[in-house]
Amino acid sequence: MVEQGGIEMDWRALFFSFSGRINRAKYWLAAVILTAVFVVPGMIAFATMSTLVWILVAVIFVAVAISGIAVGSKRLHDRDKSAWWLALFYLGPAFLGAIGDAAGGAGVIFHVISFGISIWAFIELGILRGTAGPNRFGPDPLATTAGQPGGAHSLS
Repeated sequence: MVEQGGIEMDWRALFFSFSGRINRAKYWLAAVILTAVFVVPGMIAFATMSTLVWILVAVIFVAVAISGIAVGSKRLHDRDKSAWWLALFYLGPAFLGAIGDAAGGAGVIFHVISFGISIWAFIELGILRGTAGPNRFGPDPLATTAGQPGGAHSLS
């Protein structure tokens, strides 16, 4: 754990634990970090066109995918929802988009549904507040605890 300004952050738990809950601030922090961790090496791979760098990017992609599932599952847990919703949120738009592409002009409806699922996922994961108080997945990450300054305004 790293402590900065009275806020403790367990980075390994944030990125690789599938249990517990995280609030929106931690979700967005993780999303920005995971995006940077994937995009920067990807840009380097495109610039160098090195096979070794592409292999490294593939390994990084696997780690980012696992972390993305872990972060998303904890965010859904905060909303008191099963992590299985990630199957719809992550895979649904891709499959529907592929079906829409294969269907030609009539496939526009699949793209519209895909877009709708993506918007729903964005709202569910990134905008809506989690369940107030404890739920079946753990205590409220925004709850004020004894000895913790800031309460609802802290990142824990």
